[in-house]
Amino acid sequence: MSRLSWPAAWTAAGAVAAALLAANIAAPPVLATSVVYAASASTGEPTPQPTGSPGTDVTPPTTPGSVSACPPPVGGTSQGVVGLCWTASTDDVGVTGYEIYRLTPDGFVKATSLTSTISVVSGLTIGRTYTFYIVAKDAAGNTSRPTAPFSTSAVTGMSVSPSPGTGDTTPPTRPTGMQANCLPDFKGTSFCWTPSTDDAGVTGYDVYRRTDTGWTRVGTPIGTHFTEGNLVTGQSYVYFMVAKDAAGNLSLPSDLVTATASGGYPTYSPPPVSCKIEYTAWSWSGGFSANVKITNLGQTPMNNWTLRFVLPDAGQKVASGWSATWSQSGKDVTAAAMPWNSVIQGGASLQIGFNGTLTGANPDPTGFTLNGGVCIRG
Repeated sequence: MSRLSWPAAWTAAGAVAAALLAANIAAPPVLATSVVYAASASTGEPTPQPTGSPGTDVTPPTTPGSVSACPPPVGGTSQGVVGLCWTASTDDVGVTGYEIYRLTPDGFVKATSLTSTISVVSGLTIGRTYTFYIVAKDAAGNTSRPTAPFSTSAVTGMSVSPSPGTGDTTPPTRPTGMQANCLPDFKGTSFCWTPSTDDAGVTGYDVYRRTDTGWTRVGTPIGTHFTEGNLVTGQSYVYFMVAKDAAGNLSLPSDLVTATASGGYPTYSPPPVSCKIEYTAWSWSGGFSANVKITNLGQTPMNNWTLRFVLPDAGQKVASGWSATWSQSGKDVTAAAMPWNSVIQGGASLQIGFNGTLTGANPDPTGFTLNGGVCIRG
């Protein structure tokens, strides 16, 4: 098998990685400190709680930077490996180590803990692409924000080999077309995307939201939109997603999308009942007359009132009227106050009426309102 030639700096990094791999296999490193997570009542996101005494360091390290794929150890192995390098985090007291998490069909799992900024993750399938994120830790148990998801292929030695696996090993295509806040009426966050494709068929998607200390799976939608409630209105949240198929293959991560939690559309509140209508009509062949008694149910006067209602049958037409200025548009009828009866005192009533023509039935009107307030039938 041919070998690829690497720059001297990469060869040196590979030697370091080889030593790390051997050390990991012999005795995986364990951080000296631990961290306990508690749920935040306001956001529902895990918040790191230091295991030290109250009043100690509560400032987390900065997020590790510039994650990249590093050359794996020189010399082939029977397992697929991934080499990762990154820029060191900083901390007001001191960074004590890093944790690397690998994406699986069941979510992110911790792959390793270490104290350097170069790592080799082993036990992988050669040629398959894997997704990781990294966090930094300090002595007080504080955890940094996670890096963005980083994807790279597992190799052996210095050369990439095809996976010897059988069955469906082709992942779905990467989700694209991320559109934040595509469902503005939803109370919370929402985003939509262009569907992925797969040779055997996409079975769904896994959605991950960034928390203060990692990426948490928050949904497994089947369609091409996602919503999440119980969030802080006006606060922004960062997500990414992967597509999956029936064989458990995962696509490359989508672009990050930032969605702002919406308060949703206001709940509709009908106008308060403000009046009572007594409607009396009599009809003959081709025509009808109606008397309308309006009672102000409120305590304050109705000034320059306007009554509106709907004639249900298309053949019902207002021809003329009295004690109001009458007009009709389609099935909608309006009766506006005259100068001499423009005020209806609280608890008082007045009567108006009209003559109409009809070509069919003569059902009673519906939807009476007075100055926009709902009227009940008396």
